[in-house]
Amino acid sequence: MSQVSSGHTSPDSDSLSPSEPNAPHSDGKDVSLMPPPSASTSRPISSGQTRSLPYRPLTPRNTNGLAMTDTPTSTAPNSPHILARSLSSGAAPGKARATTLDIPGLTKSIVSPDGRISQRDIGSKLVIVMVGLPARGKSYITGKLARYLNWLQHPTEIFNVGKRRRVATGGGHTLPSVNGDRTRPHSMRQSGLAVRAVSGVLDQNEMLPGPALAAHILLNGEPELSHPEYKEEEEPTALPPPEAIDQSASFFDPSNTKAFQLREQVALDTLDDLLDYLMNQGGSVGIFDATNSTLERRKLVLDHIRQVAGDQLGVLFLESQCMDEQLLESNMLLKLSGPDYHDMDPTTALDDFKKRVALYQKQYVPLGDYEEKNHMAYVQMIDVGRKLITHKVRGFLSVQAVFYLMNFNLAPRQIWVTRHGESEDNVTGQLGGDSSLTPRGQRYAKCLARFIEHERHLWEQKQTERQEKASLPPRSGRFTPPNPEYSLQQSSNRNFCVWTSMLKRSIETGEKFDDDQYDKKEMRMLDELNAGNMEGMTYEEIKAKKPEQYELRKRDKLHYRYPGPGGEGYLDVINRIQKVIIEVERTTDHVLIIGHKAVTRVILAYFKGLKRDDVADLDVPLNVLYMLEPKPYGVDFVAYRYDEEKDWFYEDTDFELRRATNPLA
Repeated sequence: MSQVSSGHTSPDSDSLSPSEPNAPHSDGKDVSLMPPPSASTSRPISSGQTRSLPYRPLTPRNTNGLAMTDTPTSTAPNSPHILARSLSSGAAPGKARATTLDIPGLTKSIVSPDGRISQRDIGSKLVIVMVGLPARGKSYITGKLARYLNWLQHPTEIFNVGKRRRVATGGGHTLPSVNGDRTRPHSMRQSGLAVRAVSGVLDQNEMLPGPALAAHILLNGEPELSHPEYKEEEEPTALPPPEAIDQSASFFDPSNTKAFQLREQVALDTLDDLLDYLMNQGGSVGIFDATNSTLERRKLVLDHIRQVAGDQLGVLFLESQCMDEQLLESNMLLKLSGPDYHDMDPTTALDDFKKRVALYQKQYVPLGDYEEKNHMAYVQMIDVGRKLITHKVRGFLSVQAVFYLMNFNLAPRQIWVTRHGESEDNVTGQLGGDSSLTPRGQRYAKCLARFIEHERHLWEQKQTERQEKASLPPRSGRFTPPNPEYSLQQSSNRNFCVWTSMLKRSIETGEKFDDDQYDKKEMRMLDELNAGNMEGMTYEEIKAKKPEQYELRKRDKLHYRYPGPGGEGYLDVINRIQKVIIEVERTTDHVLIIGHKAVTRVILAYFKGLKRDDVADLDVPLNVLYMLEPKPYGVDFVAYRYDEEKDWFYEDTDFELRRATNPLA
């Protein structure tokens, strides 16, 4: 077992040390580096101790996600914040409770009527602690994982120490205030990703409003009252901008005591924000994104979590290793466009970054013997998914995360999504049903097959040209393989899958594809949302004959479930589409999904990282084809519209995802 001296400093960008001569604060923080004190609130901890955390209100954070790179925030209403158990429940204070699965829309309990993990069930929540040297793909992994968990309606947020460190050393406008999110600069507001640009759902005439400052659960038709503990925020306190500090490789030298103390404080502050998010703000998963590359550092992180949150909160260490030299070199080159090096000469920047990595490498201790001897849960990912090692993975959210990590890849491919061609029920406006295509729908299906064949060959031709021009290091205008998939696989003659639902209109749209050239499969998971005993009705008929159901759906379309046998809601569709999303992430082939309105909305919401409130209102008209191409740090998104006169598709360069003009559709 590796041994590390408790007083030894490390080059970890956010390392923590148990004892420092210049850190007299009880939390190990240098008082000279700390922001001004503010009001805080103490909470009981299961161990019987208390620890003060900065007060932050129970409001969803104003986040919007950029697909594949940033964290989409779930804007689902919080579960009731229960501060004490009923004396009649028979549960003694501090008792460890059962941590069975919680799935929004599929589970319900007294403390969680919406299926979300309640504030009381701290043992069901999860901290994911990232581990790994720089340029090992940690940010890519955390971004995708957070996007997936948020799409499943488990509120997840990334807390990136490096981005907070840049603000603290002069990379932002102000240091974060402890009075709440409204006092923070945009780059710090989430203690995580620097870029939170909306990947865009637009109203027909304007941008959608941001999420409300307070979300309420309706109990018996009335909004839940806020607990008196949570009072109105104080006015923001402006802080002076920090003095800019050089952040070259010398900043990460273990002999640089002042820089070490700053990194230590930033890491502790970030970890406190994460724990506050889980314990006070309705979060389910918090991802602590830092190198955490030393054994000493990981011990202290775990000790800090246990001190603040007790022994029940789940902790999963997730390490990303990179054995492939080409992948490592490519990742390093991609780092040069990041905030630490964007204004530096590329050659100088790469040399400095390699020196920084070398400082980490001297102290780096991979996950392994110590964690296993101490029964700590961990996952090791090698080459971004080529190999996966797990140990003591327990808990519903941990298993969901690991299952997802086992199935995604970076293989170059295209993912196409469209609705079926026009059906007979589309013409009459009837819900559900199993009607066939109209003549217009048949023409769309024929053109779709021709266009996809054209785009397939065009993509293969471009990939071949890029492979021939690939070089390391890259020259101007040249393409650099971002992962081993590019060099290990031949892009030409890549398989192409066509997936349809088991309803006639979807199957008939896919019939035009050549069975010898395309692998076609019908999936019941892709069937349209079932309208229960309202199947075959129009919205006008529902309004006239079932006005109470009409109003319920109008009030909250996302959570509404159609009554009657087989009736579904959007949360049901999300849960059955989960299997399809995993398969799309797993496969290295091209995929075309021919779905329906609700199905297309849910799939686009995943890949575009849309907010929860936008899913059920997304405008996805007939005769539009969407193309998504995964990239190392993003996803290319293109929309094509069908021109009936020319019988061909054209790229809509001004396309933006919008809300439907009819809010009931």
